[in-house]
Amino acid sequence: MRAAEALYLTPSAVSQQLAQLEREVGLALIDRSQRSVSLTPAGRVLAGYAERVEEELVEAKRELTRFTERLAGPVRIAAFPTVISHILVPAMRELAERHPKIIPIIHEIYGQPALQELRLGSVDVLITEQDMSLPALSQPSLATRLLYVDEYRIVLPPHWPDPPCTVADLMQLPWVAGDPGQACGQALERLAGLHGFEPRKVHVITEFGPALALVAAGHGVAIVPSLALLDVPEGEVRVSEVRDVGARRLDAVTRVSRTRSGEPDPVQAVVIAAIEEATAALQASLRAHLPAPESAPESAPESAREPARSPVPEHAREPVPEPARKSLPEHAREPVPEPARESVPEAVPESPGG
Repeated sequence: MRAAEALYLTPSAVSQQLAQLEREVGLALIDRSQRSVSLTPAGRVLAGYAERVEEELVEAKRELTRFTERLAGPVRIAAFPTVISHILVPAMRELAERHPKIIPIIHEIYGQPALQELRLGSVDVLITEQDMSLPALSQPSLATRLLYVDEYRIVLPPHWPDPPCTVADLMQLPWVAGDPGQACGQALERLAGLHGFEPRKVHVITEFGPALALVAAGHGVAIVPSLALLDVPEGEVRVSEVRDVGARRLDAVTRVSRTRSGEPDPVQAVVIAAIEEATAALQASLRAHLPAPESAPESAPESAREPARSPVPEHAREPVPEPARKSLPEHAREPVPEPARESVPEAVPESPGG
């Protein structure tokens, strides 16, 4: 079935062509005795020759491109929404001006299905995301190029009176979590593991748009990549000053070249170069859109050093177990009865930007 999809044929048409090939060579090429179809020894030998024939055809195409000095043809690119909007669209504008005969074809697909399409040849260039704490994609048949390291930011509703300044302030808050199989979901699990808390996931959302909408409406806090914040109108969400949450890596992945020279397909090489240029321009845009927060000066007025009030309404917070109350910041504790106040030292929160 997968072979038929890759060749854009029906399963019966593939079966007929295989049967005809077996008649021509006089040997069985497919072992049909098992539940899963596999190649016979003769089939593996013939497949090896077929791969070498493909290598020669690719090499011939590359050499002919040198004579014509014209780059043309379709390039199929798989990516996800934020990359399509902020990297691929600008790259396509540049390609249209410099190489009008190259035809980029965008396919919104990611994860394991996208990798499968790349291996089958249905996709030429794949843009992937991966949490930086995990090893980069490494397979003998694939070539990976790092495009961009996209820093995570914590966002919260704009109407909460005081933003959390430390990870400890975030522990009891409701979370709009990412899917555990995606980079932002992995980032939240890593943050919780490092600081020893169980995040209260009130929503689990795959796409950044709906996640940011829930945050803007006051339903919780979320971890999103900086790239996703370019789509958010100013003031719709508040970006927390809590940093060191990690980052995701964006990679351009292609199949390893099958040419004798080892050089990539020239059309794909030009497309990847345009993507890299668009990514470099994006970095400057992000720096302007999301400047690094500054720490409060040492001479800040006393009012700026008072403990912050809880940023969420009382009904949105989970009750804190009695033994754990002293480990919470001052502003997160319940009021202490008057006779006991002397035993509770006044806490001074860390400066913003920690």
